[in-house]
Amino acid sequence: KKAQAGFRNEEKKALIEFTGSDLTIKRQCQLLALPRSTAYHKPVEKVPSREEIDIKNAIDLIHYKEPSYGSRRILNELHKRGYTKIGRRRVKRYMEEMDIVAFYPGPNLSKRAKMAKTYPYLLRNMKITRPNQVWSIDITYIGTPTGFVYLTAIIDWYSRFIVGYSVSNTLQADTVTRVVKDAVRMHGKPDIINSDQGSQFTSNEYIDLIKSLDHTRISMDGKGRATDNIAIERFFRSFKWERLYLAYPETITEVKTLTRLYMDHYNFDRGHQSYDYDTPADIYYGNCLKAA
Repeated sequence: KKAQAGFRNEEKKALIEFTGSDLTIKRQCQLLALPRSTAYHKPVEKVPSREEIDIKNAIDLIHYKEPSYGSRRILNELHKRGYTKIGRRRVKRYMEEMDIVAFYPGPNLSKRAKMAKTYPYLLRNMKITRPNQVWSIDITYIGTPTGFVYLTAIIDWYSRFIVGYSVSNTLQADTVTRVVKDAVRMHGKPDIINSDQGSQFTSNEYIDLIKSLDHTRISMDGKGRATDNIAIERFFRSFKWERLYLAYPETITEVKTLTRLYMDHYNFDRGHQSYDYDTPADIYYGNCLKAA
């Protein structure tokens, strides 16, 4: 079956199996409607312009203030802020590069790519009662005046403890798998790990890794569903409003230092009202000891 229209080449490329497939690379490219040259191409890291950095930083702020805004309304907000030479097509491209999707209160009825290896959402009506029952993983954009990076984080749904994170300058699948491997090595395997349907989480590399973890099931939220991955989304919102936007780090090194300090604060010092102001570490390690 031919690939669905509208599926980006980066997402198609993530589905190519270079080893272990019964199909040749040529045949896989034909089925995906992907040029073979694109499949083998190794992208050269592009240095973003000053304008691109400023616009992406503005998009990030707009998105976290108004998470339901799509490209049209974000474009309108950018025009209000003086970015009048940008069009909707570039806004949509930047949003895709930043892994930003507008949130909606119900199912997103926009066209969905059917080619990716997606999995059902397993958390609906589930009672989450202990640590390591469910983890959520996601990626968020972090901008500075001189560039940008991406924060990948995994949160334990029950305790809100961050079991793993990484700051990287790319959105490659290997960054995501490295965070998962480190978290499993330090904290054990979860029963379920939930993500969105981004290309990093539908890639063969990520899917194969999770499948290799005995008894860990894959869950994916619906595209544009605001509440399906709410635990990690709330963490990102807290991080940005409590630290990132206030401190406004000017370099990538400052971002990494600020992130490390906030992770320690969030896990070990910041109490949660729903747990009578116990910290995520209190809940996570306390319940893990009880389970043992």
